[in-house]
Amino acid sequence: MIRQVRSWLAGLRPRLVAAFAVIMILGATAAAGASYVSARNAILKGIQDQTMLKLRDQIVAYLPTVSLPPSQATLDAFASALKPSGALVVYHDLYSSSGMSPDQVPAELRQAVTTSTYTQFQRVDAHGFPLFFVGIPVQSATGSTTGLEVYAMASLDQQQAAIDELARQAWLVSALALPFAVGVALLAARQVLRPVRALNTAADQLGRGRLDVRLRAKGSDELAQLVTTFNHTAAELERTVGTLRAMEADARRFVADVSHELRTPLAAMNAVTDVLDEDAGQLPADTAVAARLVSAETKRLTRLVQDLIEISRFDAGRAELRREELDVAAAVTDTLAARGWEPGSENSTDAAVVADLPPGITAALDRRRLDIVVANLVGNALRHGAPPVEVVLRAEGGDVVLAVTDHGPGIPAEVLPRIFDRFAKADTARARSEGSGLGLSIARENARLHGGDIVAANTGTGARFELRLPRVARSEEAR
Repeated sequence: MIRQVRSWLAGLRPRLVAAFAVIMILGATAAAGASYVSARNAILKGIQDQTMLKLRDQIVAYLPTVSLPPSQATLDAFASALKPSGALVVYHDLYSSSGMSPDQVPAELRQAVTTSTYTQFQRVDAHGFPLFFVGIPVQSATGSTTGLEVYAMASLDQQQAAIDELARQAWLVSALALPFAVGVALLAARQVLRPVRALNTAADQLGRGRLDVRLRAKGSDELAQLVTTFNHTAAELERTVGTLRAMEADARRFVADVSHELRTPLAAMNAVTDVLDEDAGQLPADTAVAARLVSAETKRLTRLVQDLIEISRFDAGRAELRREELDVAAAVTDTLAARGWEPGSENSTDAAVVADLPPGITAALDRRRLDIVVANLVGNALRHGAPPVEVVLRAEGGDVVLAVTDHGPGIPAEVLPRIFDRFAKADTARARSEGSGLGLSIARENARLHGGDIVAANTGTGARFELRLPRVARSEEAR
């Protein structure tokens, strides 16, 4: 489950969704934030301008009635005439007794009003309550300084409530933008990933051998161009593979035809060489050597043709399997005896072949094909390994296993992966060998025809080939 989740998270869909969602959330948040800041400034500017203009107009209207220097009564009357109520009028050390006290006015604001001829204001948060203070240095009609300072305070509770509501709306818009962004991202990802998934499926089918797979290109965007390129590639691959398959079929047919055509003249040549072998002792020395050479090469050519015919049957799918219930130990013993490889005992020091073939192990096998496999494995061990060649039979579960081990130099590491290839040679410096180079390939084909296989490995003191065959046909096991 965890692996599936990680695989999904590593896919293109979640990354596209995340990218779209982040972009839309950032956009919505930026838009909501900009709207909030603009509305907040407009609200505050409105109340600030209204308060300052109203206070300035009242000061201008009342100032002509004020005599300088003012008395305490004059300051009180001036403060009472100003709206909103609670204004503070200051003249040097005197200040109005009603309304605000000088201590309530922020020190920064008083300092700014004292040193300036312009209206000053300041917003203050007093224990969670927003307040707006304005201070005006009063000037005469001629522009001279009067020494009077007027301070007023206004509550911003309503404005703050409106601003808080704007903030909530901004957050709500941002929150609502998330599911909308995910929905849009999923839709966009689907539109992008649909052709990608189709390409992936088509590529998988192409890899499985369906070379006729094609996709329908829609539109003219980059993905449509990719689909068109894929179709062209698949068509070219189909054409090339078709040509190669035709050439391979022609080559196999040619080998099969030539091999069959050679059988008749080779039979005649074998009959002649048999006669030459019998009369070689009566021939001159040089002629006898030539006769024996011709006989050996004819027999080698006959084996090669027989192996090529066998391979052509596998290639054409015409290889037949005739199963019968066999005592595997007896069948292997017959194969060894027929070729003169009489096994010695385990304690024998001069035996070329040492066998451990416990009786009673039976299996449904093709006797002729088992004979071919065993002969190839043991013959290969005797030719390229060193004695003793150990042939060990055992039953393992539902399989019968025959291990053939020699004590030679082993198989070179670079050759081991392709040891069952046709015409493969363990010693590349050897231009010719007694075998056809097809023996191990034929042996493995026969093993796989039974539903088994052969594996090769080095033991450190030689090479080991292990034949594994099912004791019962797989179709019978299924029933």
